[in-house]
Amino acid sequence: MRRSLLTLKAAVPLAVCFWCAAAWAGDISFYGVTDKDPLSYAPGETMTFTVSVLEDGQKVSGKNLAWTRRGDDGKTETGQAVSDAEQPLVIRTSLDVPGFVWIRVSVVPGEGEKPQRGDKHDFNGGAGVLLDEIKGAEEPADFDEYWAHQKARLATVPMTVTKMEEVPSGDNSVLCYDLRVECLGMPVSGYLCLPKDAPEKSLPAHLIVLGYGVRSAKKPLREGKSEIALEINAHGIDNGREPAYYENLRDTALKGYGFPAKSNADPELSYWNGVALRVIRALEYLKSLPQWDGNTLIVSGRSQGGFQSLLAGGLDSDVTHVKVWVPWMCDISGRALNSRVGSKFMPPWTDALGYFDSANHAKRIKADVEISSGLGDYVCPPSGQMVLFNNLSTSVKMTFSQGHTHGYTMPKGADYILEK
Repeated sequence: MRRSLLTLKAAVPLAVCFWCAAAWAGDISFYGVTDKDPLSYAPGETMTFTVSVLEDGQKVSGKNLAWTRRGDDGKTETGQAVSDAEQPLVIRTSLDVPGFVWIRVSVVPGEGEKPQRGDKHDFNGGAGVLLDEIKGAEEPADFDEYWAHQKARLATVPMTVTKMEEVPSGDNSVLCYDLRVECLGMPVSGYLCLPKDAPEKSLPAHLIVLGYGVRSAKKPLREGKSEIALEINAHGIDNGREPAYYENLRDTALKGYGFPAKSNADPELSYWNGVALRVIRALEYLKSLPQWDGNTLIVSGRSQGGFQSLLAGGLDSDVTHVKVWVPWMCDISGRALNSRVGSKFMPPWTDALGYFDSANHAKRIKADVEISSGLGDYVCPPSGQMVLFNNLSTSVKMTFSQGHTHGYTMPKGADYILEK
């Protein structure tokens, strides 16, 4: 594993909105750093976090602060402070086991002030120890047999295109189709875009998959200028429908999909089984198109889309490139079996989920992999990201960003790279 500092960015960020309520005099933001590369601490070594509060881009005094330190050692510490423009808040801690610490700092509103929620209103950062030794749970003994059986089940369903309706692309050089392809259970459903009049065997193919939620796929018009690009929704539902259609599904049939422990007791009955099969079938379809060059097959996605992308890479050896942002469902059992700081948004652990853990699929990926992760992301905790990294055996580049949560990146935060 090679470790490098990509950039160490300036300590004063551009201001971002902290409170939108009129009670605040200006825009509040946070900026935090460690005293060294946060991926390089030794067991027991002091980690020093320095955190500044800014108002309208300037360091500010007089803000009441509360901080919390949680760690993969199971320990929690808390403290309070008052911001000082001349002396930023300093938090010192350490870790003795392989894993990470999570530092969160918030402004405590004064009398008459309304707190605003959301990760961008706090500092969320972290640092790790013994990264090479962060391991996940044992995978199911019949992992490969299980997926061979699922592929055999899928093969009984002909790859029939049941809808291929041309839709406007807004670009005379790009064709776009609302596509549906039969699958086991719900179909593959998405938008296919590609250059008009592309010769046979001339284009790379690119599957784009989505984060958690119930919504339509979008037309991958940018990618479709130079690739066969297919973006699918996770559920096989219609695309381009009125908002009420998706709202109804979110409130009824797809409410909390993939989370109930009862449905995750049996891997073949898990919602994630159908999600994985649709990814496999989507790749099969892309590879069947005459315009595919037969060489380059890309999969990309964020969060749940990252999870699906890693499954795709592990389940289809023809995938050549996997690009993911804050990939989900890595080390699902981390809290339950290893007492790590768990995800704020992860299905409760069952043994059946081991068949879907993206870190287990990583062991089978032959493609080049690029990963972007956050040291303050506790939807997809950094310990799980390291289990993923450690399980990969191909060319991998992982970028950890300080102050980066699942949906927010601290302005001017530093990026740190791991490679192998």
